[in-house]
Amino acid sequence: MTLISLLGFAGLCLMLALIPGPDTFLVLRISMSRARAGITAAAGSGTGALVWAALVGVGLAAIVEQSAEVFRWIKIAGGLYLLYLGVSSFLKARKAAKEGLAVEGRQQPLRHSCPAAYGSGLLSTLLNPKVGLFYLAVVPQFIPHGGNTLGMAMVLGLTLATIGFLYLAVIAVVAFKAMQWLRKPKVNTIIERISSGILAVLGVGVMASGASS
Repeated sequence: MTLISLLGFAGLCLMLALIPGPDTFLVLRISMSRARAGITAAAGSGTGALVWAALVGVGLAAIVEQSAEVFRWIKIAGGLYLLYLGVSSFLKARKAAKEGLAVEGRQQPLRHSCPAAYGSGLLSTLLNPKVGLFYLAVVPQFIPHGGNTLGMAMVLGLTLATIGFLYLAVIAVVAFKAMQWLRKPKVNTIIERISSGILAVLGVGVMASGASS
């Protein structure tokens, strides 16, 4: 693989990262409490991308592409998980509001532990079959004929994971800084509910798409 090819792939990964997706909204929501938790969720998402790269490298992701039924159920599972994240976040926000979790008259956003944030980012990416299909469609174009398929797939996977992590980490820091300025009871509640609703809608959409495919 030449340096020009690797840079071309990196540019493609950057364009992919700039398109808002479930991982972006997940990191945005988690970062409202702590920037560190959002960055940890971004690391989990990057790890999930590496797992998909390994699956493509050993040929397992090809089974997903060739089997419409398997792909359908993975999409439905991913949609269910997103729906769960949205609904559970909404319920936790309501519970926190009722219990009056406030400091100096200001409502605090929900806090997420780093292990929980990492697990959420990891599962969000693992249950997103579009990541695997992206590898399956693009990665072979950058692997030289007769080269080490697994090795090259992991190099490309590391490139995608790194770019995605850096972008999501920036999102996490910006979201946390914004919350420092927007930390008012009404504004915080609205943002929590909107982000939860977006996750829930994404989940329903993915399930509907999977059921109709």
